[in-house]
Amino acid sequence: MSFGFFRIPARRAPQPVQEREHDVAGRRLPLRIVENDRARRMTLRIDAGGQGLRVTVPPGLARGEVDRFLSRHQGWLEQRLAKVPDRPQVRPGIRIPVRGTPHLIVHEPAKRGTVSLDVQDGIRVLVVHGDRRHLPRRIADFLKREARRDIEALVAKHTEAVGRKARAIRFRDTTSRWGSCTSEGNLSFSWRILMAPAPVIDYLVAHEVAHLREMNHGPKFWKLCKELCPDTERCKAWLKRNGSALQAISFE
Repeated sequence: MSFGFFRIPARRAPQPVQEREHDVAGRRLPLRIVENDRARRMTLRIDAGGQGLRVTVPPGLARGEVDRFLSRHQGWLEQRLAKVPDRPQVRPGIRIPVRGTPHLIVHEPAKRGTVSLDVQDGIRVLVVHGDRRHLPRRIADFLKREARRDIEALVAKHTEAVGRKARAIRFRDTTSRWGSCTSEGNLSFSWRILMAPAPVIDYLVAHEVAHLREMNHGPKFWKLCKELCPDTERCKAWLKRNGSALQAISFE
């Protein structure tokens, strides 16, 4: 989600990222103000899950301009954040998706602290053993392991197709993006993508691997992305519609 306001200020050396908080409808959210020497306008973005705000500004913009920009778009922020789903806490009795399929969380404390997928009475379940206090962390660790296994296999498939190698594959719990590719060939993914359907996971990997050849989002990039993942448009739309709900799930 973003909103733009055109402005061309005097140019100077980029300054460090500024971090502060901003109040929206009774919620105090982290706010990052980032200078970009290529920016010709201010842009406002809400992090996935509504967990923070980011303003990208051209160099040399006075802080007062940022404050006025936020004030003008306060109504837009309130409207958008009202659509962000509540942040559900992972706990027994709720369902979370694994590869796009909802699984009921079942806690069985008597056994050793492991996590497994199962079917009980025709219901897909995520069985978590051990101390209840560690249940959210154990589920997060399980998703990380499964994401690594799936994504590393997909990276191998797509890098072979494009004739490029990934220098490294990293996994993080990011809120601003689902994946990234550096000019050095380092790929990074949010392990939360394991909750999305398998075709969407494939699309995300294809997208980042395509950047190994095309470090942009131009026509050549999208052509290559669609060659790697013919279902690119549908998967991209799914992630845009549902990504915030996945980012909103709390594993704390």
